[in-house]
Amino acid sequence: MLNIEFAVLDFIRQHLRTDFGDVVMPAISALGDRGMIWICLAIILCALPRYRKSGITMLIALILNLIICNITLKPLIARMRPFSVHSDIELLIRAPRDFSFPSGHTASSFSAAFALMSEKKSVFIPSLILASLIAFSRLYLYVHYPSDVLAGILLGLLNGIAAHKIYQHFEKHFKKAN
Repeated sequence: MLNIEFAVLDFIRQHLRTDFGDVVMPAISALGDRGMIWICLAIILCALPRYRKSGITMLIALILNLIICNITLKPLIARMRPFSVHSDIELLIRAPRDFSFPSGHTASSFSAAFALMSEKKSVFIPSLILASLIAFSRLYLYVHYPSDVLAGILLGLLNGIAAHKIYQHFEKHFKKAN
């Protein structure tokens, strides 16, 4: 399995890497740092009455992701990053110091995007495109294995769905209380 993952990473490195990509991909990846782009979007949506439910659902999804991905799974699985195994790789970004599995950038991005999808908001499509670009950037930059990214997508889907259900539960409970 690991041979297949390195084959994918090496294919990207040998056939898809460009000077333009070497500038753009670190910038795209940086958008996902600490989930800040998604947190900012969620806060903006919370400030707009029409989109408040979507913003709150996004925040719930991001909190779930923090707990499940970053606090629980990464330290528990403790997978070394691909550049640590292939130490001859020259990174385009500062080497991440946490573990590789699952991809936190990918998981937070897809948690936010799928939370928006569950709320049936039109901003879902651009958020899914950005989430996909962030996920690909992690492969391009050789900081994650493909299975890290796939696990991040799946985790994001589950977080987005769970966040929607959690919001619905509390909304229903709150309406009964009033």
